[in-house]
Amino acid sequence: MVCVNKKSNLKTGYTTGSSATAASKAALLGLLGQQSISDVDIRLPNGRSITIPINSFCMYDDKHARCSVIKNGGDDPDVTHGAEIVVDLHLTTISGVIDIDGGHGVGIVTKPGLGLEINKPAINPVPKKMIRENLQDTCTALHPILDKHGIRVIISVPKGVELGPKTDNPRIGIRGGISILGTSGIVIPFSTASYAASIRQNLDVALAMGDDIVVLTTGGRSEEMAKKIVELPDHCFIQMGDFSGYTIQQCERKQIKKAYIVGFIGKLAKMAAGVKQTHVKGSKVDMKFLAGLAAQSGADTETIEKVRKANTARHVSEIIQSTNNNFRINKFFNLICTNTHKHMRQHSNNSVPIEVVLFDFDGNILARTGS
Repeated sequence: MVCVNKKSNLKTGYTTGSSATAASKAALLGLLGQQSISDVDIRLPNGRSITIPINSFCMYDDKHARCSVIKNGGDDPDVTHGAEIVVDLHLTTISGVIDIDGGHGVGIVTKPGLGLEINKPAINPVPKKMIRENLQDTCTALHPILDKHGIRVIISVPKGVELGPKTDNPRIGIRGGISILGTSGIVIPFSTASYAASIRQNLDVALAMGDDIVVLTTGGRSEEMAKKIVELPDHCFIQMGDFSGYTIQQCERKQIKKAYIVGFIGKLAKMAAGVKQTHVKGSKVDMKFLAGLAAQSGADTETIEKVRKANTARHVSEIIQSTNNNFRINKFFNLICTNTHKHMRQHSNNSVPIEVVLFDFDGNILARTGS
């Protein structure tokens, strides 16, 4: 069941954790009733229930059942959207115990800082709790099977190995697949919550590994370029995306000792103007502001007017670089970095030392400033 978020008219979805919970409950119902299950209601952490369709109608015998769910992220862009989450449920001889493990395609934790045991499957505590509670509720309502048996749940993701590298998992030390995640059970479309959680998690991993210097990039390309100029372990590179203000505030709270801010002119121009959330839908490059920087850098009236009328930040960069005055060019890009530095320092209550690096689109450093 996918619901519509009334505020945004976008469809919500359900997490990998809810998908695994639904597949687990369907497998238990199939085993108990010796029949295929087409959909199940599961209870979410907030007490509400949702109905989730079962992809493969259960295969079952007396002690084993298998069911799967297709993870549906609604209108949220997520690489796990459409992934099949499979559960094999077995009865065991240890009465009352519900054991949850990961199979093929579920990543293995290799670094600290995630709140999960090293060398164990990346199945977060909330999904585990959801699975246990839903299975216990089912047994209480239908059959006291836990009085004589235990239940072992093995979660697998057939395409998990392929999907894992497309997530943040390799960076934070989860190898060989995806994570079984979810704190609410529901995916909110275009939510900042999941991205914010990812940023916090990345910072926690870096600190747990003993590293308190991080490189905050605006995306994959800027990260790739940053790695050529900053020698730090992979887990110290954190893609903050559009959440620059939030990320540097988290750096302050977690007592990061230094943060590099690395990106291209589009995002840094917004940060330089004091924008905390730089998504294209939430903010536009302020051409008037950039024209002001051009004036401060000594540009002539014609160049200033071209900047004011420019289409994009990249267009501004091209206009500035087409002038013949190298000092003026350097000063303009330095002003973007110094203003970005000023605002990001303010967002961190002036407690996090920051170095700002502005790249062009060929990987050349246009300007670099800060401590």
